[in-house]
Amino acid sequence: MPSRKIFLVLIIFWQLALFGAPAQEGEDRIGIAAPDFNLQHWINAPPLEMGKLKGKVLLIRWWTDTCDLCAATAPALRKLQQEYGDQGFQVIGMFHPKPPGDWSEQRMQEAVKRFQFTFPVALDGDWSALKRWWLNGAQRDSTSVSFIVDKHGVIRYVHPGGEFHESNGSPEHVACERDFKAIEKTIAVLLAEN
Repeated sequence: MPSRKIFLVLIIFWQLALFGAPAQEGEDRIGIAAPDFNLQHWINAPPLEMGKLKGKVLLIRWWTDTCDLCAATAPALRKLQQEYGDQGFQVIGMFHPKPPGDWSEQRMQEAVKRFQFTFPVALDGDWSALKRWWLNGAQRDSTSVSFIVDKHGVIRYVHPGGEFHESNGSPEHVACERDFKAIEKTIAVLLAEN
């Protein structure tokens, strides 16, 4: 029944016109100043804060050692740091152990070594930074979130969790590759901005 399909499509367009497209998770964070980290335990760098990182484009990724999606994303983080690091770009890892409350620096060090991260990684043991950046009372589907912050310290892109990486040839990972390309494009655009 073609007329029924046309009717359903018209209803969807009508709803979008009245109520707008559904917000993508994380859109509420776009355009705000990136909060400070306020974390004391770091690997591969002294403690960092947003004020001292202005002038750089940042990709900040919360991850943990028990997350398969985080493990799948690790090569993409290494590649982005290697490819854009000498152009004013910096990946920063935020290790948030599950459940929150584990302040084991040894656990973080072992995970950093296993994932071969050479960029700065902080221990967000109680998820205090994650709460300021992402959870802050909102219902979120994931905690392994990524943010891209521009040279002025403003959040410009949010990947609300899950994995992203280059194609591995699997049809189940088409969205992962799409997201990786969107992240890479956003980084390139922000690096070109003044």
